[in-house]
Amino acid sequence: MKRPRKGARRPPAARHPRKRPPIEAILAERGIVRATLAGIPKRDRADVEQAVIVAAWSAARRGLYRPNPADRPRDALRKWLHGIAWRQAAKYLDSAYMRRCVLDPQPLGRLRGVVGPSLDAQVEARDLLRAIGRLEPHHQEILLAVDAPESLSAFARQRGMNPFTAASRLRIAREALALRLRRWRR
Repeated sequence: MKRPRKGARRPPAARHPRKRPPIEAILAERGIVRATLAGIPKRDRADVEQAVIVAAWSAARRGLYRPNPADRPRDALRKWLHGIAWRQAAKYLDSAYMRRCVLDPQPLGRLRGVVGPSLDAQVEARDLLRAIGRLEPHHQEILLAVDAPESLSAFARQRGMNPFTAASRLRIAREALALRLRRWRR
């Protein structure tokens, strides 16, 4: 048996020949996908199902579907789709979105206390504006241009400069702002 090379990302592929099931066959087996995704909240189930179908089609196009010729074709496809759905469900449940999700019986939650930005966010925004105000004028201009509705290349064109020069100046201005904020918070 051939050993995988050191640092190989995945085990060697099955020794069976590659098959390329049509998209219709994959879509016909959506029942097994839905059954596998039964633990996903209903509001997100259709999105995860779509991710499973896209992942299966992409894997089939890359030649990763290699069913055992001894299995019936439909059973092999269903096993393969079940595995993909199971992995996508695990990926969904491990996502940061789900780890931080707080469910409330009311869609918008109960409004308690002050509605709007928190006091900490306001103080941080003021600190950021003060730091930008202490930068050189050309750094201020390029940083504030990012928030403008026009693109950075349009900003550069209006000032007769190369878009790459504008991008470089933006990077330098961001580094100057980060340095100013680090010094400010010490």
